[in-house]
Amino acid sequence: MKITIIQQDIVWKEPQANIQKANKAINRNPGADIYILPEMFTTGFVTEPKNCAEPCDSESLHWMIRKSAEVNAAIGGSIAVEEEGKYYNRFYFVTPDGNVVQYDKSHLFIHGGEGLRYTAGNKRIITEFRGVKILLEICYDLRFPMWSRNQIDQAGNAAYDLIIYVADWPLSRKLAWDTLIRARAIENQCFVVACNRVGSDNWGTYFGGSALVHPYGHLIAEAPQDKECEITGEIDMEGLNRYRLKFPTLKDIIWRKDFC
Repeated sequence: MKITIIQQDIVWKEPQANIQKANKAINRNPGADIYILPEMFTTGFVTEPKNCAEPCDSESLHWMIRKSAEVNAAIGGSIAVEEEGKYYNRFYFVTPDGNVVQYDKSHLFIHGGEGLRYTAGNKRIITEFRGVKILLEICYDLRFPMWSRNQIDQAGNAAYDLIIYVADWPLSRKLAWDTLIRARAIENQCFVVACNRVGSDNWGTYFGGSALVHPYGHLIAEAPQDKECEITGEIDMEGLNRYRLKFPTLKDIIWRKDFC
């Protein structure tokens, strides 16, 4: 499977401008199976969503659906959404057949005020696309390893093969980003897609550092810092399955009530 990560600057509260940029980035990189955009890619990280959150049936979502069908690939990214009087940081994962899977960010960034206006999701979302099982996560979720913990069933099958993180992660916490995207891949024996924005807003500066991470922890593809760009890498499911059989750490997880 070929995955393209779109590391872009985000025009503040200008959905159409940001969609145009995303559209051009996808067109520059034909042939991927999945295209991933950053967190709140249509507006930037808005913590006062009252006048800029989009309806759940928004034109931004309809663009994702149309574009996914046009390029015969899945498209993912999060949007600030209003639904029934509540606000959500919602990750949409759209496939070419028009199917829309959504995940509402569970770990809201209280430190930045996100938790004051948004409603947290309470359910992990795992979807499957072209034979790959995918866990959807957003930014601050990266800091909570138990939320993303992989598991195997009685037949020995892992819950997922790939985690996708979309983020607006600041330069001041770059070391945490670089460390944790590798840790999540290693501990869960999975691939990790980590898509972060660049540019700046009222919250500070964003450095990018987007990457596709191998289950061993090394980088399959890495974006340069502070630069709008697209990077593409491939994940090898046969190799992942061989690794899990050879070194089956997931089956040795011990779940205890005193720390779960």
